[in-house]
Amino acid sequence: MNRTYELMFIVRPDTPEEEQDKLISTLETAVGATGGTVKSVDRMGKRRLAYTVRRFHDGIYILLTVEGAGQLMHELERRLRVSESVIKFLTVRIDEEQKRLAKIKAIREARRKAAAPAPPAEPAGGEAPAVTA
Repeated sequence: MNRTYELMFIVRPDTPEEEQDKLISTLETAVGATGGTVKSVDRMGKRRLAYTVRRFHDGIYILLTVEGAGQLMHELERRLRVSESVIKFLTVRIDEEQKRLAKIKAIREARRKAAAPAPPAEPAGGEAPAVTA
């Protein structure tokens, strides 16, 4: 069953751009080989870490949005664990959150339609009101 995941990983701040591209393309190839799809790749850039990780205070953040099975995510996490340039990673399943937000949006739309003002009514008796000058 295909699900949607966000895979955030942090690479060392001294990692060259070419090595980052190589890592991302390796992950994309692994996703494609297992029948998944990469929805988006977001390079967030170099940022300060909240705490020291492997003696680094900064890191380059990269966010992958992936659609695939659970086995795919296990393989991606395995590859990130053995990669020397990756200092931290986190995988989050987001498809349940998207369903929940869609449901809330549908409820809000239904409430808006129910609270919409009715069009003005015709005068009683079916006659037009008299106009005096």
